[in-house]
Amino acid sequence: MESMTSEIGNETPENTSAVTPQEAWERMREGNQRFIGQQADHPRQDQERRGLGEHGQNPHAVVLACSDSRVPVEIVFDQGLGDVFVIRTAGEITDLSVLASLEFAVDALGVPLVVVLGHEKCGAVAAAERALEKGEMPSGFQRVLVEKVTPSLLSARAEGLTGIENFERNHVKEIANHIVDRSPEIRERLQDGRCAVVGLRYRLSDGLAEPLVGYGLDIGAETVQA
Repeated sequence: MESMTSEIGNETPENTSAVTPQEAWERMREGNQRFIGQQADHPRQDQERRGLGEHGQNPHAVVLACSDSRVPVEIVFDQGLGDVFVIRTAGEITDLSVLASLEFAVDALGVPLVVVLGHEKCGAVAAAERALEKGEMPSGFQRVLVEKVTPSLLSARAEGLTGIENFERNHVKEIANHIVDRSPEIRERLQDGRCAVVGLRYRLSDGLAEPLVGYGLDIGAETVQA
């Protein structure tokens, strides 16, 4: 990782001052509001921006999102080229490669905001619910999705939560907590204020990225101290 940091971390596509976690969150929130209001700016997508990308990248957020085709990250947050570093897996599940990618973003690229983005009608959460309720398990490697998501549903049940929407919300919170708990690189940056972690749930019905939890940042939802 040190070699990747030295080769890439100091290269930026433009000379800008450091972005704080709060400023990064405001950029994402405001972009989502533009998307909801059908007033998207489609920023930083012109030929000049493409050319700047040859000199490196300087994203203000890293987003771990579901692979669902209905939730394209750059579109729902109205972001441009080089603005967000995106990792997508079904159900936002994490493994060592995902954690390594997140750490690369905050360490090598200096990204100040980590976003976990779940969504309404998540197929991975629904599959885990069917496995718990009816004993239905998918075949092949799809079983991994159920195995990875099921603990979130069990913790939701332990808290007395019911219904697929609450299961989706709790899954996002569990993934955010897992990232903070498992990654010393991210946790260190949380503690000194260089980085924040937020959990959101995208609503297909109206386009809102619903705030659920913030680590080291008040996003108008549950706040956890770094």
